[in-house]
Amino acid sequence: MRLSKKVAGVMKGYLPARLLRGQVVVGCMFFHPRMKLLDKIGREFSGYNILESGKRLVDRKPLQCSLYVTDRCNLDCAYCTEYDNSRPHPSLDDLKKWIRKIRELGTMRIALVGGEPLVHPNIVELVRYCRELGFATSLTTNGFLLTRKLLAELEDAGLQVMQISVDRMTPSPITKKSFKTILPKLDYFRDSKISLHITGVICADTLPESEAVLETGLSRGIPTEVRLVHADPLHRFRVNRGSREELERFIDSMIERKRRGEKIHTSEAILNYQRSLLRGEHVEWTCMAGYKLFFVSAQGKFWICSMVHTDKHIMDVTLDDLYANYRKKSCQKGCGVYCAVSASLLVEKPAQVLGKEIVARAKRIPSMFRRSLTPDADKATHGAIANPDGTAEMNGSTQSGPSAHDPVTLRQSV
Repeated sequence: MRLSKKVAGVMKGYLPARLLRGQVVVGCMFFHPRMKLLDKIGREFSGYNILESGKRLVDRKPLQCSLYVTDRCNLDCAYCTEYDNSRPHPSLDDLKKWIRKIRELGTMRIALVGGEPLVHPNIVELVRYCRELGFATSLTTNGFLLTRKLLAELEDAGLQVMQISVDRMTPSPITKKSFKTILPKLDYFRDSKISLHITGVICADTLPESEAVLETGLSRGIPTEVRLVHADPLHRFRVNRGSREELERFIDSMIERKRRGEKIHTSEAILNYQRSLLRGEHVEWTCMAGYKLFFVSAQGKFWICSMVHTDKHIMDVTLDDLYANYRKKSCQKGCGVYCAVSASLLVEKPAQVLGKEIVARAKRIPSMFRRSLTPDADKATHGAIANPDGTAEMNGSTQSGPSAHDPVTLRQSV
């Protein structure tokens, strides 16, 4: 009865408005961190839409397309085979026409790539159009052109995932994609709904700083990976690949950390595949490139993958054309197009690939609970991100993380 009277008192305005506001504020302070925690846990598994992905494992429709929205790029990294600044941007109308066709084929996900997608003047409208058609949408960028305003516009357009590619802590003649340049921009994602992850490339030039790149990303709670550099279309490496033993130790360290539940972005299946590449070991798989995963160039041409091109236009492609690419290919030995390998392994061994990934992500949840009970840790993390130098402060710790100027020693054993 007393509770009912109090409720009635509130309804009749008997309780002071200040007291009522205080109760609401306390309630929000209690529930808001927990809602954020549940949202973070949900996002750990959001990449695995079981219903939609499950359909693509049993039907003849494609899972993903990578669309080159431009060939142009603001950087000129020596190892890169995927930019050409002599070519103009494709028109917005052409891109929308190709996007509709890609969706009509049943494609579930679209990755907007380049070149550098952010140099296209209509990139926000393209993201919005992809989302209107029902695509799960991601974008890969070097991050140099990213601003708070642009990120907010991309989020408003519905972008779900952004991959930022960095290779070293500092630039070199081989690669301009340095982490120190884009480090302050990570603070833009503090309250963003866009899921961020970071990828790098391992070669002789980047290896001395690859561990610093990995540590810098992981220490901020950002899913991060560093991949082996792959050959060009003629199976040649455009840069020195580096010492096999050192590369293998680095891959082994990522496998161990993945199994511990750390946010190594790629799957264990791909890490094992890269290690097999280094060892020259045979891996049994059937390439799904051109079938479950395909590419569309900035001229609208259908590509099997980023390395294998055709002159067929995407508007002329049928589901039968896609299915014809479901076969072992002469170029798949030693293949370094990891998105194609990943899609192929997922379709061939879904229980094994997904099972290990889900277990690895589930291991992250206890640490997320611990962080949710110490909100000051989040503040410290964001304070570290906002630090323009940023390389010495890791996750608000009083201990310094690896700096771009410090030598990094790879683990000798795992």
